[in-house]
Amino acid sequence: MNLQEMSPDEVGRSELLFVSFNQDNGCFACGTESGFRIYNVSPFKETFRRVFSGGGIGIVEMLFRCNLLALVGGGRCPRYPPNKVMIWDDHQNRCIGELSFRSDVKAVKLRRDRVVVALNTKVYVYRFSDLKLLDQINTLPNPRGLVALCPHPSATVLACPGVTRGHVRVELYETRKSTIASAHESDLARLALNGDGSLVATASDKGTLIRIFDTQTGEQLRELRRGVDRAVVYCIAFDQSSRFVACTSDKGTAHIFSIEEPAENTKSNLSFLRRVVPAGLASSYLESEWSFAQVRGLDAPTLCAFGHQPNTIVLIAADGAFLVSAFKNPGECDRLTFARFIRDDADDAAADDRPPWGDAAAAAAQPPSDDAPKRPPASPPIPVHNAPADS
Repeated sequence: MNLQEMSPDEVGRSELLFVSFNQDNGCFACGTESGFRIYNVSPFKETFRRVFSGGGIGIVEMLFRCNLLALVGGGRCPRYPPNKVMIWDDHQNRCIGELSFRSDVKAVKLRRDRVVVALNTKVYVYRFSDLKLLDQINTLPNPRGLVALCPHPSATVLACPGVTRGHVRVELYETRKSTIASAHESDLARLALNGDGSLVATASDKGTLIRIFDTQTGEQLRELRRGVDRAVVYCIAFDQSSRFVACTSDKGTAHIFSIEEPAENTKSNLSFLRRVVPAGLASSYLESEWSFAQVRGLDAPTLCAFGHQPNTIVLIAADGAFLVSAFKNPGECDRLTFARFIRDDADDAAADDRPPWGDAAAAAAQPPSDDAPKRPPASPPIPVHNAPADS
């Protein structure tokens, strides 16, 4: 979640510039005005940070829990140019490779054998070992940097906007096949792949519906209703087993949907009218599936992911809030853990970890642990490459 694209009213006065989960949702990374930080999710703790003198990190992407990260400069005084992707080796405490472009980098995604970079109208795919360019994909203007990369070792699947408004393009590299899904009539706002790359979920800039498609055929499988009012969707996420999908928006609620059969989702109270209402928008609304569980009271833009414990959702917010909730039963989720990982000036003065919903007893903080992420040996240096123009 790139906070530099959001207004100060949305993100507050925090030094946070960027936040993202790693590929298995066991860690998350933060880019700040002075460097980057890595946090473990369960138990919650900061595992390490790097502070650069006079340099902000606008994008930081982890590669599972290893020593290699992708960094892009950002903030008031960027550490690196915003048109470069730097491959950082934390064992060597230095950059070992870079990719340079003629326009600003919007997003970076990693897997063990690929580096994917999204610019405003192109997506580039590189081999990780030597940064050789393997593919380049034209897209509609993509200021949000929408791109998803499947981390599964046997499924090299990439999803990004197509060249037609509201369309998603899916590249299935194992079978050398491209699929186009006509997802929405308006512009895409978010997209996400599931763990094995078989499903892609999308939301438009209207923010009322989440649609799920088969990546092999482009066929729509589910339509899930977040709400009826327009909203800015911040995140969509699948759980590891593809039983659930979640989303967050500027309405301050995280919605959790079941996508296995039989689904546990709520139906409209007026669904009995669908037999007499003519086909069209009203009929579609009456047949909608609504979320069966929710986390309410989120005060800032929030990223979501499913935890490693069954039926848990992890939420990290632009105001520095970290929250784990359980959704064993339909309705409001039970809050399990709350902490602050970034503080603004007011928080520093107060210096407490009181949960925003005012029930500290419901938010038992996890004790610290020595279970820091294990990191493999450093990789050999990677050469520097200049990418083609973003035309």
